[in-house]
Amino acid sequence: MSDFLDQVEACVPALRRYARALTRNVDLADDLVQDCLERAISRPGLFRPTGPVRAWLFTILLNLYRNSLRSSRRRTWMLDSAAPDELSTPAPQLGHLALAEMGRAIDALPSEQKEALLLIALEGLPYQEAADILKIPLGTLMSRLGRARATLRSVTGTPAEPRLRTVK
Repeated sequence: MSDFLDQVEACVPALRRYARALTRNVDLADDLVQDCLERAISRPGLFRPTGPVRAWLFTILLNLYRNSLRSSRRRTWMLDSAAPDELSTPAPQLGHLALAEMGRAIDALPSEQKEALLLIALEGLPYQEAADILKIPLGTLMSRLGRARATLRSVTGTPAEPRLRTVK
């Protein structure tokens, strides 16, 4: 059990990064990670040592995130008219603006593409492990990544990377 908890603890920073990228809200991300860890630690018998603990934890986190999206769509929210408008000033740095633009573009992606892109680009997971976490075939993952990258290029105006051609 101690080895299991050590493996879970080692995954916490990656879980936080992924949750923050998915939710774009620090508080919601922390709650999501806490719920994920609570489920994993309270049910260690559900872990099947056929793969890494990390993939199992990412699967739990992703399922919790998807469940929260489904339940939030069912709820109706009322705006608090007494809440003050937030004042903001544009960032003077071009890099910050480009990063904010990319964040908005990623947020606008369909959830299937966003989840795949973040597992690969943010967490650096191997394609097969990301496909296993998402419970989709490898080809489907590659297709979602391709569509996500193409959408991001068109939205941000970033040119595609040139393909290297082999010389015969």
